Amino acid sequence: MSISNFEDLLQAAAQQSDPQRLLFVFAKKELPDDHAEAEAENFRAGLGGALTPVVCVDKTLDALSDFAALVKESEQTGQHWDVVLVACMAGKNGVMPSASEADQGLKMMVSAVQTGAKLSRFMAFDRAGEPLQIA
Repeated sequence: MSISNFEDLLQAAAQQSDPQRLLFVFAKKELPDDHAEAEAENFRAGLGGALTPVVCVDKTLDALSDFAALVKESEQTGQHWDVVLVACMAGKNGVMPSASEADQGLKMMVSAVQTGAKLSRFMAFDRAGEPLQIA
């Protein structure tokens, strides 16, 4: 199945044989403190910059209805974000991943955002729910 939007992601997760827990890291775009002027110009043009994690949460499929509901819930934190990175964590033998396993996955995702390492392995969406390609 090709995943081109958030609803496709939810459908793909629902079709898996083992239960899925979705991991979300909400991040804001910023310029690094040691940026060059060219980086600042690119950033003002909507290119480049760095992602800083601001909120992370895990959800079961039962707790998700659509992207608009996810955004609305995220706004209750009071934290501004520009990008949400998403990963699916599969259960085993019909058992949902535990909260502890989800916490470990979220820590790994936050670390990846902080270092900029291999972000392409996560699905990414902007605030409007449009998929993003992060290089």
